[in-house]
Amino acid sequence: MAKLRPARPTEAGALSALVMRSKAHWGYDTGFLAACAPELRIGAADVAVRRIVVAESEAAADAGTGTGPAAVLGLASLDGEPPLGRLGLLFVEPAAIGRGVGRLLYRDVLRRAAGLGFRRLLIDSDPHATGFYRAVGARGPGDADAVDRGSARPGAVNTGVGVPGALVRFEVAPAGLAPWARAWTGGAAAVHVGNVAEYNAQFADASLDPEQRAAHHYACLAAFYSPLPAALVLPREVPAGWIALVGRQLGWPTGVEVYDGLAADGPGLSDAVRARPALTARLTGADAGAASGATATAAGIRSGSTDGSGEGVGVPLVPWGLTAPFARLAGRPWLPGELRYESKSAAHGLFGRILAEGGHPSITLPAQWRADTRRSAVRLLAARTRAGESSVLKTEHGVGGSGTTVMTPGRVRAAGGARAALRALPRGPLLVEEYVSGPADPAEPGDLTYDGFVDARGRVHEVGGAVMDVADGGYRGATVGPGVLPGWAEKPLLAFGEAVGRELSAAGYRGWFDVDFVSDGEGRLAPTETNLRLTGPAVAFMVAARLDELRGAGHLVRICDRVELGARLPEAEFGDLCEQLARRCAAIGAVFVPAIPTGAFEPAPWTGVLVAAAGREALDAAERLVRARALSVGGMFERLPR
Repeated sequence: MAKLRPARPTEAGALSALVMRSKAHWGYDTGFLAACAPELRIGAADVAVRRIVVAESEAAADAGTGTGPAAVLGLASLDGEPPLGRLGLLFVEPAAIGRGVGRLLYRDVLRRAAGLGFRRLLIDSDPHATGFYRAVGARGPGDADAVDRGSARPGAVNTGVGVPGALVRFEVAPAGLAPWARAWTGGAAAVHVGNVAEYNAQFADASLDPEQRAAHHYACLAAFYSPLPAALVLPREVPAGWIALVGRQLGWPTGVEVYDGLAADGPGLSDAVRARPALTARLTGADAGAASGATATAAGIRSGSTDGSGEGVGVPLVPWGLTAPFARLAGRPWLPGELRYESKSAAHGLFGRILAEGGHPSITLPAQWRADTRRSAVRLLAARTRAGESSVLKTEHGVGGSGTTVMTPGRVRAAGGARAALRALPRGPLLVEEYVSGPADPAEPGDLTYDGFVDARGRVHEVGGAVMDVADGGYRGATVGPGVLPGWAEKPLLAFGEAVGRELSAAGYRGWFDVDFVSDGEGRLAPTETNLRLTGPAVAFMVAARLDELRGAGHLVRICDRVELGARLPEAEFGDLCEQLARRCAAIGAVFVPAIPTGAFEPAPWTGVLVAAAGREALDAAERLVRARALSVGGMFERLPR
């Protein structure tokens, strides 16, 4: 790997030579290179004026010998003054091309530009480098969402030096980490505890799988509980190469420690950590002396200390959701009343109280009835069916759509009546809710969500709104990013979500929450539940914040909970598939991140993924590419002789 440092005026000549060697790498003739030389020459004064940074080999840097051209692997400049600047130079020593030096320099330019207040950077790319700039997120010709800003429009550029092919203009909007993301963990790397099954188990919901297999798979999303993890704590083993690929895609600067396989047979992840004192000390920073020995003794460790000190990773600890065992692990008070509005009926009551106060004319509340017995549920459903009304049946604490069923009159009749229709549903109390049909236009999003969190001081932080992919009451994924919400829905959704957050704060809740809505097709939103935990959309927001920081503002991110695989692959082959998908998505300007790898080893294999892009066309194309390639992996078996 390389280290970055400011260039020195005494290096100007050597850096100019590196630039010309890099330019010559693409096979230009001597006449063309001579014509380019004056424009590409670096003077001693340029080093400071153009904010030039160099990448040098770590060995040379550590030895203090990084003063000659052999030690320098590449350079980049940040030209101009805010708000509009240029990435004037980005050149890599030919022998170092393909080793990540260019990407490292590019990300550093964006980081510095954001800190200095640049809003846009223009990039006039050599035609041979267009694939690189598209892969790192810059917008260029052919991008359907590229903005026409007159002379700054991405496309061909007349360089004035008689090149045998015009330079290609790209642009990027530098962005620091979003304020909400910085507030979430105080801007620090965090320990992520994948206690999904543990969270679910505390509600004893009849709709959930008693073995919590799905929850253990979903715990892989611990990689994304904040934009920058220091360590992941997981209930079951994950593929060895998975976190390395995720780290490359999201630009994690150092190795992330992975402690996996700690609670594969039950929901007790936090207690499993506490049963390992050295691991507990390392993760919480409670005892640096004990923690220093954790690398050798803790199960599942994949890499060394994140900060290189050998001491504990430390706080903050971020769980999927709050539980009594996690509170003991983190050393925080346990107040079970904090989670009262995870109950769907309690949330419905909360929504009603907020609406009774006025101020939310675009929000409507579906009617809801509680059926404590199966007999009362049959009566309610039968009466609504006779009236021609559709109903939504819910358990009190089902997650991700588990325990939620839409019952239309036709569906009830096809099942043989209300009693027969209810036989397939979980035992115990049910909520019967008025069905909101959604927009008539199938292209109009009907399932929306607000995400936010309440910090330790009780302040509500707005994260944003997302569009969810929901079928028959079951959540399948979500899309976040600029422009995803319908224009009419954004203000009322954000205002009502903030109002819910204030009530949660007053009730003592501290942590992430969301509010789910259904559009009624008449310009109103109907809130349906709150979730007092992280969710799939929350993960998408975290990834969007990280990619905006690395690649420029404006990313759309889509989480797809379940992408079917055409065959169950060995671990190595599954890793190869993910690497291939990462390369193919990069070629169209998108980012592929494998999010839930462990489902790939089930008898009916599947995987969860995140895809991201700067525009809707590229985002949709990336999802289609991933789904098609994932299904096609079974084709090799179909061609085998029988």
